[in-house]
Amino acid sequence: MIEKRFGSMAYMQRHDYAGPMALRAMQDLATRVFPVTGYRHIGDLAWNWCLSLDRTDEHPTAIWTHKGQTLAWGWLELPDTLMLQVDPGHHELVDEVLDWAEQAAPGALSVEIAETEPHLATTLERRGYTRPVDDPFMALMSRPLTHLRDVPSLPDGYMIRAQQDHVDVAGRAAAHRAAFGSTRVTTERHARMRKTWPYRPEFDLIVVSPTGDAVAYCQGWYDGVNGVGEFEPVGTHPEHRRLGLARAVCTAVLHAFADAGGHRATVYCRGDAAYPVPKQLYESMGFTPYTRTHTYIAKP
Repeated sequence: MIEKRFGSMAYMQRHDYAGPMALRAMQDLATRVFPVTGYRHIGDLAWNWCLSLDRTDEHPTAIWTHKGQTLAWGWLELPDTLMLQVDPGHHELVDEVLDWAEQAAPGALSVEIAETEPHLATTLERRGYTRPVDDPFMALMSRPLTHLRDVPSLPDGYMIRAQQDHVDVAGRAAAHRAAFGSTRVTTERHARMRKTWPYRPEFDLIVVSPTGDAVAYCQGWYDGVNGVGEFEPVGTHPEHRRLGLARAVCTAVLHAFADAGGHRATVYCRGDAAYPVPKQLYESMGFTPYTRTHTYIAKP
């Protein structure tokens, strides 16, 4: 732990971790800041955290606190990617996070932020970070949880439900791997995710095919303090696409958010023309963009 004085804020503390081990501290800041930035939902942090736990040597993390309250954090994916969040009321800590990250990372840093985080952009630009033109970016979209459509009917033999046993958990993980062509979500990782706050099974729904296989899913995360649910992730097995499964299961999760007392849902998806289909799906469900991300690159 390192202590440092910032003006009237005596003894600001920095806590260093060999991996993203301070999830709840990061989520505490995310909860407070989300109404301002609409970025870094607590579910998004839980999702990324669970994918990183068995690679702690690649993910050094630091948390800045004052009197037990988290004011900033930085989370590296070595060699060169930084995720960070800083309370807008303590913008002086942006330099502290970047100093720490630049010393810990062997490569020139890449930092993704939202347009709703001008305190981050100002510091990055002052330090010589540049923003590439026409890079892929994420669109942050939301919709109110009112006037929801009924869950669409599914083709004969398909049904939406929560995961019930180990077979469902394994099938849900397999559906993700097929949907994204990725090996990151194993049965073990998905089982671990189901034990991570704020996971709730009623927001993590699957579509089961006539043969009993999980072939589509929408994993939802709910922030009860702000009344905002998030989709992360959503996918459909390639052999079962164009059947309306993703639309149906996402609509079912929207109803689950509303039943929990939520007032808004959000989703982050690619916003550039190179990957348009998810954004088109969410727009057809009533989601509209409210901000976007930009990536800043440090000078080599």
